[in-house]
Amino acid sequence: MLPSMKVVAIGAGKWGTNILNTLHETGNLAGIVELDESQHTTLQEKYDVPVAKTIRSLVPDSFQAVTIATPAPTHLGVGLEAIALGKHAFIEKPITLSAADAEELVKAADQAGVTLMTNHLLLYQPAIEFLGKSIREGLIGDLRSIHVTRANLGRARDVENVLWSLGVHDVAVVLDLVQDQPQDVTAVGDAFLNAGIEDDTHLHITFENGVKAHIHNSWLWPVLDRRTIVIGSKGMLWYDELNQTVTLHKKSINASLQNVNDGEEVVFEGAAKPLTLSLEHFIDCATNGKTPRSDGASARTVIGILEDASRSLK
Repeated sequence: MLPSMKVVAIGAGKWGTNILNTLHETGNLAGIVELDESQHTTLQEKYDVPVAKTIRSLVPDSFQAVTIATPAPTHLGVGLEAIALGKHAFIEKPITLSAADAEELVKAADQAGVTLMTNHLLLYQPAIEFLGKSIREGLIGDLRSIHVTRANLGRARDVENVLWSLGVHDVAVVLDLVQDQPQDVTAVGDAFLNAGIEDDTHLHITFENGVKAHIHNSWLWPVLDRRTIVIGSKGMLWYDELNQTVTLHKKSINASLQNVNDGEEVVFEGAAKPLTLSLEHFIDCATNGKTPRSDGASARTVIGILEDASRSLK
């Protein structure tokens, strides 16, 4: 169960509704802000909380935090307004569309003394936490590379490319697993459906500690493919996102270039509701003054990588 904190949900669109439902189910929903006034009556009847067109129309002392699930270009303005009112802010990914805007949010939150977090949802899947713990504990030896695939015959966009649409979560996961700063970012991609809007991309990141990461995103792909493979000096881990399992492959190539294969075993299985866990984490951090796992600073780094990748694509 989520800790007790009253939260206003800003945005009642497709994903905003998921947030609304989660907060309502756990008793944390204090109000709704939605620009489309034609939805107000339905929202008020369904959730039995105040519904307004602007955050300033609500009673200031009736809530302590907001969730923001509005179009990405509005995240900066809506976030700054909430922070100026002294409210903790949980912002959907991407936190902004530029690292400079993300930095502005980070500085505003720091000055106001409020918690800023973005919803990098995959970080809160138990399997990802298991991967990070396994790497830090040396289960596969020294970390060498990470390979991520997120592809499907998906819903193609005509504004943002597939990297900005799908890859945000994957970049966040890679940063969380590597725990180091990126040194070099390059990307290649194809724009078959809309000129200048890539529908298939390959992003390559080199970190300061020498670890390499490779992310393939596509919505022009014949099958649903979601996997993360982590390569170490003494073994390999395969995270199958569709089945929520992690398999340890006890395989490597030794100094004599001989293959070592001691078999494989499933070392983790199990899923959860990552949105519930993400919101729980946000409220816990806001209540107790902790730094969120996906705080504003880490989100700023994610956006910086995507900006570097965009320049590389051009």
